[in-house]
This record gives sequence, structure tokens and C-alpha cells, in this order.
Amino acid sequence: MTAALEDAALIASDGYVMPLRRWNPAPSADIPRATPRAIIIALHGFNDYSNAFAQIGPWLAARDIAVYAFDQRGFGATEDAGMWAGTETMIADLRAMIALVREANPGKPIYVLGESMGGAVALAAWAEAPLDVDGIILAGPAVWGQAGMPAYMKFSLWMTAHTIPWLRLGAEGLDIVASDNMEMLHALGRDPLVIKKTRVDAMWGISELMDAALDAAHSYDAPSLILSGALDEIVPSHATQMFLARLSPKSADRRKIAIYDGHYHMLLRDLEAETVWRDIESWITDPTLPLPSGAKTDFLN
Repeated sequence: MTAALEDAALIASDGYVMPLRRWNPAPSADIPRATPRAIIIALHGFNDYSNAFAQIGPWLAARDIAVYAFDQRGFGATEDAGMWAGTETMIADLRAMIALVREANPGKPIYVLGESMGGAVALAAWAEAPLDVDGIILAGPAVWGQAGMPAYMKFSLWMTAHTIPWLRLGAEGLDIVASDNMEMLHALGRDPLVIKKTRVDAMWGISELMDAALDAAHSYDAPSLILSGALDEIVPSHATQMFLARLSPKSADRRKIAIYDGHYHMLLRDLEAETVWRDIESWITDPTLPLPSGAKTDFLN
């Protein structure tokens, strides 16, 4: 079968169903069926799902930018949530989504917004072949590849994933702050579609995906807006710095980098997230203009 895009689902060519959320510009008396000026395909992070964009989605839609977000395989309300689908499969799903959105919206600019793991998927996809999009927005991209991990961590992860892959581990006891938006974090803790216990083979899978994303930096030349929180404790600053250092200077004029003081890994949902949203809207409108936030361009200045 061929892939299909329904109102509330992306259906892959193998028949796999991925729930879909859409935020479209509101119709009016003058425009009964509002047409967006641009469309964002949003990819959520690890153990999260499409609801990750429930705040930024309506905000962008009110500014005539539609947002489509689907639950990637193994996450959210998909049939085998918790199982790792594999990097190649996730890339194929993204390419299918882009093709279907492009077909349904001829002539409209299309962007990918990848949060954390979603950013890693976009990076790994681009390394294989450029995506048919007008630009990519990477928000806290998951680029903490095994090259940046201590040897003991790499060995433990590999050994566990290849001996007891079904083992599920939680984040209890980890002194890590993902965001300053505690209300949002508590809501995630109550949400049954957010994975709380991760299979070890899924951890190994995300580590391999992050490796691929980091390796992609050398050839990555997509028109891009790269966003990172200076207080990110999920993807450490040294990992993001390694990624940025690997980007080719030849494509420097095709990207903007914004490092936000006071923001964490979940910078799209932090208390001051609207600062980031405004930068995204501005960059889509005119990528040549300075970002409204005046965010730093590296961790040092």
C-alpha cells in the first residue's frame, strides 16, 4: 500500500498507524478555510509524543503557520509504544510525512521542527539525502553521541542492551532538571502516554541515533535554526558544542544559532518559551533578519 495522510493519522506504506495532531489557522467569515503561509512538521523527543507541541502549535497557528505533529513509532498512542523502531524506519516515516504534506499543500513552504530526539532524526535523515523542506529547526537536538560518553557508560549500555534488552529503567534518583516549568513537568508525569520506564534496547537505539546525528554534522548544510538552552542538562553543553564545532563553515550563511540563557532542554515548553517561539516565527518569516530575542550564538559570549 501507499502511505496516506488522514485527519488524525499518518499511515505508513506498511500499514502502521501513527496518531496525528494538527494546529491550523482559524477560519474566519472572510476566509472560511484558512490557508497557512507555512507548515511545520514537528517531531517530538524520546519517550514523549505529539502532545509535546500543544503549546507552540496553537500559538503558531494564530500567526498563520500550521503545525502537524505525529506520534513516532514506538511512542505515544502507537500500537507498540516502548519498542524501538530503528533509525531507518523513523527516517522513512519522516520522508513519507514530508511527501504527503508537500502533495497536499503545493507551493507552500514546509519546515521540520525537531525537538531533542526529533532533531536527531532530522539530522540523520539529511545525512542520507537532503529532505524536501525549506528549512529545519533543531530545538535541543539529541547529539550526545557515544563519542561524548564516558567509556563505562558506553560499555554498560551496550552490555545491558544485548543481554537483557527487555529490562525497563526509570529516571528515579537522577538529579536532572529538564525545564523550569514545573506544572508542565508534573503534567507529563501524570500523562499515561509519556513513557516512564524505558527498555534498555530503546536506550541503545537512541544512543545510536544520537551517534548518527553527531556524525551528520560534517555534511549538514540545510537552511537551519539551531536552538539550545544554556542550562540544558539532558544534552550537555559539551555535546552541543561538539556538534556545532563539526558544522562546516561553508554552510554558515545558511543557519542561525541561538543559545538561550536561563533555558533548559525543553526550551519550547519552559516558562519563557514564548521568547523561543517568537524567534521561530521570525526566522520562518525572514531568515535574514536578526532574531527578536537577541540570543547568544555560542556558549562562550
